[in-house]
Amino acid sequence: MPLAKDAREFINYVEDWLSRLPALKLSKLIDDPAHVAVFSVDIIRGFCTDGPLASPRIQGIVKPIVKLFRDCYDAGVRHFVLTQDAHPEDAVEFAQYPPHCIRGQVEAQTVPELLKLPFADQFVVLEKNSLSSAINTGLDAWLDRHSDVRTFIVVGDCTDLCTHQLAMHLRLRANALQQRDVRVVVPENCVQTFDTPVKTARKQGVPAHHGDLLHAIFLYNMWTNGVEVVKKITR
Repeated sequence: MPLAKDAREFINYVEDWLSRLPALKLSKLIDDPAHVAVFSVDIIRGFCTDGPLASPRIQGIVKPIVKLFRDCYDAGVRHFVLTQDAHPEDAVEFAQYPPHCIRGQVEAQTVPELLKLPFADQFVVLEKNSLSSAINTGLDAWLDRHSDVRTFIVVGDCTDLCTHQLAMHLRLRANALQQRDVRVVVPENCVQTFDTPVKTARKQGVPAHHGDLLHAIFLYNMWTNGVEVVKKITR
């Protein structure tokens, strides 16, 4: 089947959608800051600067994420939850990905740019051992304890993997519980995924991964399922 030819119109449609994403003012997002939480997925050294899965594309979103953290804190937000890979040395996931972000090692550390924030001691860190921020992490227990939180801002990596998993969990959980006032917001400038060209993939014997295409497609998928995807969140 000539998939590339048949999908061209759809890809153009998604690309046009992505180019038209609106910016969202923080004042339009935050009514009562006590009802808002910022969730960061895997903004750790193992995906930014150190190890086999580190990517300059991921490192590129650290600066806007730090700015968003600052802006949200200045607006009164006090809930900052960081879900982060912290694998055992024999993690089952290493059958799909090379060993990375092992608990207690440098790769599993939060990036220094976030740790330098003056309110970093208020971060809640939830360790995870899979792409899911919800399975065996304590996330749902946190959500149960903070049932007044109704707006979730999700940032991090990778758009098509852990970020998608978290945003969709928050959205689907709210749907299942009939929580009509829940908003899950993903700012496009604060999420990203890695890129493995076909030529590189064939040489190394690993799956190819078109970063730009998968970034766009998975943002679109989140949007079609009720996640609010915006270009960026501004003051």
